[in-house]
Amino acid sequence: MEPQREWFEKDYYAVLGVAADASERDIKRAYKDLARKLHPDQNPGDKAAEERFKDVATAYDVLGDGEKKAAYDEVRRMVAAGHGSGRGRQGGPGGFDFSGFEGGGGGFDDLFGGLFGGRGGGRRPRGGPERGRDLETELHLEFADAARGITTTVRFTADAVCSTCNGAGSAPGTTPQRCGQCNGTGNQAVNQGPFSFSQVCGACGGRGSIITDPCGTCRGRGVEVRPREVKVRIPGGVADGQRIRVKERGAAGLRGGPSGDLFVVVHVRPHEMFGRRGNDLTVRRPISFPMAALGGDLKVPTLDGATVTIRIPAGTPSGKTLRVPGKGLAGGALLVTVDVEVPTALTAVQRRAVEALGAVFDSDAAHADEPSGDERGGAERGGAERGGAERAGDAEAPPAPPRTERRKRRVDGAA
Repeated sequence: MEPQREWFEKDYYAVLGVAADASERDIKRAYKDLARKLHPDQNPGDKAAEERFKDVATAYDVLGDGEKKAAYDEVRRMVAAGHGSGRGRQGGPGGFDFSGFEGGGGGFDDLFGGLFGGRGGGRRPRGGPERGRDLETELHLEFADAARGITTTVRFTADAVCSTCNGAGSAPGTTPQRCGQCNGTGNQAVNQGPFSFSQVCGACGGRGSIITDPCGTCRGRGVEVRPREVKVRIPGGVADGQRIRVKERGAAGLRGGPSGDLFVVVHVRPHEMFGRRGNDLTVRRPISFPMAALGGDLKVPTLDGATVTIRIPAGTPSGKTLRVPGKGLAGGALLVTVDVEVPTALTAVQRRAVEALGAVFDSDAAHADEPSGDERGGAERGGAERGGAERAGDAEAPPAPPRTERRKRRVDGAA
């Protein structure tokens, strides 16, 4: 990662109001709070707030990117140790040149980076095209729009290609000059005793060209912080909290690098009538007691404004859910939950009808415990049959003779 001139001059941690050991989450939270507070839309005509907003965006552009943050921290450590002052230093027994940080190239880190991670180590060359960082913004949608899908515009403030120089970095009417030190390659061959390796050109910072007259808007970076508008297609059935990726619509890249991606976080406002369960839509509809008891047809609204008629079975309890296939999202169903209404005010006629119905229910409940006519007749017939059997038994079985008479008959028989 190529150090920038302002890295030596500004404390980005102080700009965001966080400690140097702040976590990625703390840095992101601080940036969002400050960006919301200092946004130009919140401070119209306030130039100081606008400049502060740009500083905050630049600070987060570095500290919010892991690679940039690591390079920035390394620069801060070296500056604290006395390196990278921009005047050039000689250091180390081998005579390594630690100059060249100012203006964005070479230096201590480039030297050892080229030595240990050059052509054989797969290290990305510094100072070349750099991809822009990914951005995230929020979008609030109505329930129906989220269900059907919509193409809309999101607005945010972030790095964009400079509107003055169109990303060239030089003032209008001028062109960058080819670097004579590296002959436009952006790299220089360095011989250090037995070692020979390539490092980023200290004169042009790896660009291959030198901007002699920087653009006044972007100060030679080729990108500027400004309000942007991006069209985004939201697919039908998007869920609340879902992230939609828009490729290469994030922050602009540097030195001809591609833009990052834009992630749109969708927030769906609740509907006054419908709810959602996956791809199914939910709705509650009231029904009267007669319809719940006897059954009937019920018209139910759908999300597209039409109605559908469903059949309520006789004896439907309150809270029962009926399913209407194909009326949800992406082939889902419409789930209709019925609520049996209890009237709070009755007319005289309705009251008499309800009282009469209640009397019928009470009468049926009272008679439910009594035996029916058939049951009573069967019980009486059973009692009569048992009585007749007992009388028949008395006729067929005369009483036994006294014990003395039985004994006498045995004696006579023995004689």
